[in-house]
Amino acid sequence: MRIVEVTENKKQYLDLLLLADEQEDMVDRYLYKGKMYVLDDDGVKCECVVTDEGTGILEIKNIATVPPFQRKGYAKALIEFLVEKYRRQFSILQVGTGDSPLTIPFYEKCGFVRSHTVPNFFTDYYDHPIYECGVRLVDMVYLQRPL
Repeated sequence: MRIVEVTENKKQYLDLLLLADEQEDMVDRYLYKGKMYVLDDDGVKCECVVTDEGTGILEIKNIATVPPFQRKGYAKALIEFLVEKYRRQFSILQVGTGDSPLTIPFYEKCGFVRSHTVPNFFTDYYDHPIYECGVRLVDMVYLQRPL
């Protein structure tokens, strides 16, 4: 297993990026200003994009695992890689996600705690309703982990 930074042709991973953020113009808002990493384990299994949000905060903007390989620890390994790589440069690793019974528990298991909420984020910024596990996403929930 190896994790590599992608510096060119990031859109080659668009199908995987859209698993975590299903509207391409939203992905475009952070894809090229962020750093992208892919986890390769006999083929790409997981990707993430992180951005410097200022004041010591590194934010995970997108993290997704190829569906047949989900729940095998790849996303958690990628998060631990980020923690180790950026712990001297940033003080907080942050992620924003929908209030979903699938994603919130995952991040909490990875050491994140709820920080704040942006009301109506998914209804204001997406051109269609977003559902996860049968739940319509409305508010953006931010979780943080100290580095």
